[in-house]
Amino acid sequence: MSDITPNAPLTRRFAPRPESVGEARRFVREVLGRAAGEWCEDAELLVDELVSNAVLHARSAVEVTIRPREDRTEVRVSDERPGLGVMPQQEFHPFTSTGQGLALVQRLATRYGVETGAGRKTVWFEVGPPSTPRASSSWGAAAHAPGPRRTVTLIDLPGSLYTASTRNRHELLRELALAAWGGDALGVRPEDLAVANDTHHMISVWVTAALERQPPSEVGTSSLTLSVPADASPSVLILRQVLDQAEEAARSGRMLARPAVPAVRALRNWLFGQIAGQLAGGHPTAWTVVPRVPKPGPLETVPFDPAQVRDSRTPTVAADEENRIVAVNAAAAGLLGWEPDELVGRRLLTIIPEHLRQRHKEAFTSLLFTGRARILGRSVPLPALHRDGRQVPIRLVVQTQHTADGRTLFVAHLIPRAGEAAPGARDRAAEEPEAHPPHAEARPVVTREEEGEDPRAAPVRSEAMARLAMIVDTGRAVTDSTDPDGGVREVCRILTARLADWCVIDLFGVHGTGERIGVVRRDRHGRPAAGFEGALPPLSESARGPLARVLRGAGPLLLQGSGADQPPGQVGSPLDARHRALFDSLGADSAVVAALRARRDVLGAITLARTTPGRPFTEADLAFVDDLAHGIAVGLDNTRLHEATRGIAEQLQRSLLPVLPELPHLQVAARYVPSSVTAEVGGDWYDCFVLPRGDLAVTIGDVAGHDLAAAVAMSQLRSMLRGIAVDREEPPGEVVRRLDIANHTLYREATATCVYGLVRGPEQGPWDFVHSAAGHLPPLLTTEDGETRYLEEGTGLMLGTGFDMPRPATRVRLPPRATVLLYTDGLIERRGEGLEESLSRLRQHTADLAREPLDVFLDELLIRLGADGADDIALLALRPVPPGAEAPGR
Repeated sequence: MSDITPNAPLTRRFAPRPESVGEARRFVREVLGRAAGEWCEDAELLVDELVSNAVLHARSAVEVTIRPREDRTEVRVSDERPGLGVMPQQEFHPFTSTGQGLALVQRLATRYGVETGAGRKTVWFEVGPPSTPRASSSWGAAAHAPGPRRTVTLIDLPGSLYTASTRNRHELLRELALAAWGGDALGVRPEDLAVANDTHHMISVWVTAALERQPPSEVGTSSLTLSVPADASPSVLILRQVLDQAEEAARSGRMLARPAVPAVRALRNWLFGQIAGQLAGGHPTAWTVVPRVPKPGPLETVPFDPAQVRDSRTPTVAADEENRIVAVNAAAAGLLGWEPDELVGRRLLTIIPEHLRQRHKEAFTSLLFTGRARILGRSVPLPALHRDGRQVPIRLVVQTQHTADGRTLFVAHLIPRAGEAAPGARDRAAEEPEAHPPHAEARPVVTREEEGEDPRAAPVRSEAMARLAMIVDTGRAVTDSTDPDGGVREVCRILTARLADWCVIDLFGVHGTGERIGVVRRDRHGRPAAGFEGALPPLSESARGPLARVLRGAGPLLLQGSGADQPPGQVGSPLDARHRALFDSLGADSAVVAALRARRDVLGAITLARTTPGRPFTEADLAFVDDLAHGIAVGLDNTRLHEATRGIAEQLQRSLLPVLPELPHLQVAARYVPSSVTAEVGGDWYDCFVLPRGDLAVTIGDVAGHDLAAAVAMSQLRSMLRGIAVDREEPPGEVVRRLDIANHTLYREATATCVYGLVRGPEQGPWDFVHSAAGHLPPLLTTEDGETRYLEEGTGLMLGTGFDMPRPATRVRLPPRATVLLYTDGLIERRGEGLEESLSRLRQHTADLAREPLDVFLDELLIRLGADGADDIALLALRPVPPGAEAPGR
């Protein structure tokens, strides 16, 4: 083909089959091998992509025409489906059906375009040497099928999640097509697969066209209006059915493509449901108000940005689908004894204790290859691995986020448990939709007694009621929140919905160090604004700006005009400069800065700003903002006092947890986990010690109440039990009787439950477990073979009843490697569930874990039953193992 005549086109027709892709490449190589020289590979690659897309989606004969010229080459790829329009790649969703090849055309070709008509669609491009200038090109309007069309509205479509959903659809359908070409359609009918491919492609075209009119907002969502064929609903339902079949094949291992993670699958179902439902006459439902389990995190709709992790004060680690850490903040690294840069790039297993690594591998693999999530979105009590080898108790909350190119990342928040406080509190953004429209004034109900009064008084009363409601709601937002930072952000959300365009809250400590906790702007989500929160410069003597003035006790300050805190030349300190920079970024037309003052102490400041010149803050607003600030400050002060009390109780409670004895023939393990939802600490406790005669004493209990008094009563009860048990070494029933007498005599109002037991027997066995229970849940015996039995005999009245009567006890023989589990009610009790059902579920789990090491046994129970627990949990497990016998280690 060396004697090619310039400008003479060469055309070849290819059948709609996979082999045509290779044949088209060879055709290009034959024609351009010598004529095009160095850019022949570009033309070959582009023809490969375009013919692949035509075979896969158009499923018609493909015609390739090559016209070599002296300084460039024109290539035209035509199919016979003009109604199936092209969809150029968009930055918003790069993983699309035909967008892959078109993206390469845009990158490599010097000119390109698309032509439709006369029963065919042609994508053409020109390639030339690197020196050839690129001409201005575009794809033009996407073609669509003729016929009547309807409007479908997608409200709050999340950009990054949509990208991930499109990418997953593309991967599943492409592999189905490859399987069908290989003779195995995986149960999908060929005609359904053809409809599914067309519909997938057209949905991408519809969304692309809508995005050209309405790009995504700064919070990563878009509300789009799609132009959809009126008869598209059956095709959308077929696409959904085909994808469900593909997901099932992927979960069963018959496909290489991975099924969707839960959030992606939920978005896909919502998207298809919106299209089909609205075509059937239904109303649109916003993605942001659709209930989903697990509940999405506050950043789910925003494309992942490593800065979100680095800037967060919550210990946070992000990992990719290859199980590698891609981002970590200083709080998480410091909690685990690392520097952030040392952890990035390492496997996630680096921070997982050895006895849980296999469990993590299985769960992570299950999520990737089956799409079934076990702990996503749940608060799970677990230990993390410190660099020095010790275990750090945390609550783990894992959520998925998606990058702009559709990749899935797993973002883990490591919330320290009792006694392991990390710098900063938990970071939780408000998720509820706006309760009021922006700047709306609440309208009170007018009673009959008020009907006859002067109508001019109604607006005054309406405004007064609205302001009173704001004071009440903001105060309640702080006091009702178990997370102080979350309460602050909820306050900001309320105020930006009803009063201001921006709300900023800065909190300062006793040493003058401050932190900007809440920066929220008014939008339909009320989410924190990125990039503003974080540590503030200290309050120095040189600070003279409005923030510094209110922190020193000045009254509410009214600021007017852009950046009106002070002239640039009068910025006297880093704190002043930081506050001025905030105003410059907000674009505020007016603002009020007020101190958060409680008990004569200034806790911080609140800044409310408006950006609309037509409705500025005035002097008349100062008194109201001052009242608001006072209510918020009182709530913050009460929360801090409550947190301090809780911290004391928690430290007391944890300081009393015993060091477990090490015996050659008995394995012992224990766990204590405070509640994940209550801000109080209860009276759960356990103990384990060896008596002078060699018997092992084990006990577990729960003092009524959730406060410091309960923790103190728990410590006293525990100490009394130890003294009574060691003094006389009496049978468990008698020890519990004496404990009840002492408790009633010294603490008449204290009530509690407990189990006290002894493990007796020589090292080689046999062993007996003798116990007495005072109103407590029965111990659970699980044999090595998975047989379970509750030891319900030996149960009497709870402690504190005042009745001096014999306490029952019971004895049971322990088989080798059997496990006795003592537990408190927080492990099993669930709202709306009967006790029998709860106990039955616990038996099923212990039977499954019967052969696991005790540490794994307990951690798995917490993972399966202790997530999002509404009460404290204490666990104590023991297992007799003859010396020298093979058994799981501790």
